[in-house]
Amino acid sequence: PSSPLFAHVSVDRTLHIIIMASEDQAASANNGDDGSNVPPKKQAILAPLPLEWTQMNQCEDNDNNNPLDIIRYPWDVMELPSPPDPSETALTIVGTAGQKITRMGSLASKVSPNLTHLVLRSHLIRTMEGIGDLKKLELLELYDNMIDELRELNGNDGDGLPGVGLRVLDMSYNVIRDMGPVQFCPNLKELYIAQNKLKRISGLKHLKHLRKIDLGANRIRVMEAEELSGLENLEELWLGKNKIERIEGLGKLTKLRRLDVQSNRLTKIENLTSQVDTLEELYLAHNGIDVEGASCETGLALPFTQLNTIDLSRNRLTNTTPFAHLKSLTDLWISGNDIKTFEEVEPLTALTELDGVYLEYNPVASEFEYRKKLAEMIPSLTQIDANMIGGLGQHGYVSAGGGGVGGSGGNLVERMRQLQDAVIQKAAEETQGAEK
Repeated sequence: PSSPLFAHVSVDRTLHIIIMASEDQAASANNGDDGSNVPPKKQAILAPLPLEWTQMNQCEDNDNNNPLDIIRYPWDVMELPSPPDPSETALTIVGTAGQKITRMGSLASKVSPNLTHLVLRSHLIRTMEGIGDLKKLELLELYDNMIDELRELNGNDGDGLPGVGLRVLDMSYNVIRDMGPVQFCPNLKELYIAQNKLKRISGLKHLKHLRKIDLGANRIRVMEAEELSGLENLEELWLGKNKIERIEGLGKLTKLRRLDVQSNRLTKIENLTSQVDTLEELYLAHNGIDVEGASCETGLALPFTQLNTIDLSRNRLTNTTPFAHLKSLTDLWISGNDIKTFEEVEPLTALTELDGVYLEYNPVASEFEYRKKLAEMIPSLTQIDANMIGGLGQHGYVSAGGGGVGGSGGNLVERMRQLQDAVIQKAAEETQGAEK
């Protein structure tokens, strides 16, 4: 081509323009054979391009460039008293900023023999070690590390410690594949192994003191009755983001108050007979449950007496008939389903205690005056979707300047301040009442 070619290359936010003249233009400029008096054009001198960006994924032969190759113990990250202070019962080191621990080491020689709480959160620990001699440990949190195996819970000398003494064990956000060793912690009250690589539930059958379990974000497919049957005191079971196809194995869990099986592969709500008088909150969002699946005799068709919150968002519901008899219901979240008309919402008018409902992302939510009609149908509502009905003023918070919810930014700030003051005052009153 007769015109110069411009190529733009961006490196390290510096724009380099490379001007390349055609061969004919270069020859003409150098020889001056065009017969004109115009002096020959000078060819652009190119600035050298920085090449550091081409080496971003290359490391020098230096182990210090790889954080995982550095050996760093807890006492390298935090100064510990020497000799250990017997009065210290807790050690917490969080690695979200600064240096990260890569090895737990021989902790017993560096910490108090009376240590009850050990928290090493968000580090680069690969091996669970050094806890076998911490005989008085009650809480162990190794959240957000790279641990692949539960070790030393049964102690080093056969006495069962620290496992026997543990009350809380948090191993979430690691890469554990087998939870079986939790069997050595018979007195556990809370167990967290969320976001790991578990494929099955194991080691739980004899942990009768457990109150709360979180096994969310794993690869579990079955709620095994053999493992769950011994959890007679369990109050909360969190199994969201797994691959579970059926709710089962809950027959002996007669104290269960919260059940979370959201983001699984459920098509039915079933096998909740033993929880008819205890279940308070049920979270089943992001499944494949339709009206028929929500109406099973052993599921929502039961006469629950304490059930106040249900989350069935992002399922396949086409109406609200499965909820019409649940008189204790105060919060119903069914956004993202396929409810089209107000007639399909009509069953909710029987729920006199219903305080908040989420129906957004259903076809009915695009109806004219959707919020107004819904508030008229269900007078007990104080919140529709994420918005309170009538704004804060209707609920006892006077707006500055008499403005509505859509008022100025200053009025909104003032209303939020009033709301905060009211919450603080209520908390103070409850505290005073408890002291009396």
